[in-house]
Amino acid sequence: MEAIGTLVIGAGVVGLAIARALARSGRPVVIVESAKTIGSATSSRNSEVIHAGIYYPQASLKAHLCVAGAKQLYTYCDDRGIAHRRTGKLIVATEESDVPALDTIADRAMAAGVDTLRRLTASDISHLEPEVRGIAGLYSPATGIVDSHRLMVSLLGEAEAAGAVLSLATRVVSARLGDEHHEISIQSAEGVSVYRAEEIINCAGLEATALAQRFIGLPPGAVPHPYFCKGSYFAYTGAAPFQRLVYPVPSAAGLGIHATLDLGGQVRFGPDTEWVATVDYTVDPERRADFARAIARYYPAIDPHKLQPGYAGIRPKLHGPGTGPADFRIDGPKDHGIAGLVCLYGIESPGLTAAFAIAERVARMLAPGLTPAFKRQV
Repeated sequence: MEAIGTLVIGAGVVGLAIARALARSGRPVVIVESAKTIGSATSSRNSEVIHAGIYYPQASLKAHLCVAGAKQLYTYCDDRGIAHRRTGKLIVATEESDVPALDTIADRAMAAGVDTLRRLTASDISHLEPEVRGIAGLYSPATGIVDSHRLMVSLLGEAEAAGAVLSLATRVVSARLGDEHHEISIQSAEGVSVYRAEEIINCAGLEATALAQRFIGLPPGAVPHPYFCKGSYFAYTGAAPFQRLVYPVPSAAGLGIHATLDLGGQVRFGPDTEWVATVDYTVDPERRADFARAIARYYPAIDPHKLQPGYAGIRPKLHGPGTGPADFRIDGPKDHGIAGLVCLYGIESPGLTAAFAIAERVARMLAPGLTPAFKRQV
């Protein structure tokens, strides 16, 4: 049985960051990705925003990893010339009932160590973004945008330079977990083969929970129930009405239909929230009217005819409709009792921002790493 050392399942931005970190630590890393390209699901179907870490409850993984990851991400992009921009972001209250949410965000930001938020009056909002209407707001100067594809290409390149190997169109069928090593059934174009691995990192995104359910040896109750929340985006034709990102106060399932910029300066709006049972990336043009109504709350001059269907993404969530937001779950040996196994569940926003910090956390969970005997064999 062939040995493959450390197996990273999933080549999205988080999987690639993990593979890079582990390969640079000296591990023999193999990355398998079920799609034909890297980062084709959640990692490329989002707003490409570098979040400051201002939304999440104190002591949550999302708060801690987002704040740490944002600093690392900006430094990485600066050092390697990856396109990004600190655009800044306005969070806008359009009704008095929205104002308490601003207070909550400000309190959470301070608790997470983000002390750059600035309170905005209606006059401040008009000065910063004349087209935006709001009675109060917050300004986050640390928020930005990044070329997520170029980022992933760079992460893969550095992982491969450290010895990692990527296999596309390759799917993990099942795994039998053991005390000293794990047997992995992997399907590729050549058929199904069984490999021996000492470490498995399940960061398969939308497929992570379904895959973990096929891991023989995980204790009962170790795998959470998954929920899929679809978010559609509409592009806005013509000149951009904003210079910064503009967000409403967040909703229960997301951050609301917000205005983001791409690195070319074009505006897109989204995502909305639609709970779904299956993965479907079709954007329904009939959602335009709902988008226009939501956007008009903070951008009254919107022309609905300029809204054109863009793309959609699916967020892997650990909470369903009508329940409060859930934190990331990064389960290691101390959680499920299986040596050499880390499973990542519910890695939605701010997963892109937090990727480097997530990778560091996974590496610490796996310390001290492969056994000397196994290293000699691979």
